[in-house]
Amino acid sequence: MPGSQRGRPLVVHIGREELVVRRRYEALSIANDTLIALWFITGSIMFFLPAWMTVGTWCFLLGSVELLIRPVIRLSRLVHVRSIRAAGGPSTAPAESSTDF
Repeated sequence: MPGSQRGRPLVVHIGREELVVRRRYEALSIANDTLIALWFITGSIMFFLPAWMTVGTWCFLLGSVELLIRPVIRLSRLVHVRSIRAAGGPSTAPAESSTDF
């Protein structure tokens, strides 16, 4: 049954190891925040060198786009949670709070 797989963790096998992602939206949000930091740090360093200033500007633009993705991730999680609850299935999703990632 496809609906029963929603609460299951995502498992990725890497050689003899496996990566288990249980809270996908939170993991996606953390990865996005890490990318934001990397784009802005890289852009800031590149601004010290005139030859790299244009590339640094592009890094700032990419960081800004990533900032736009943050609320999209949060909204996707809310819509996903709402669709599970609306379907009448068991609510295995954590309760929402104003401090969600």
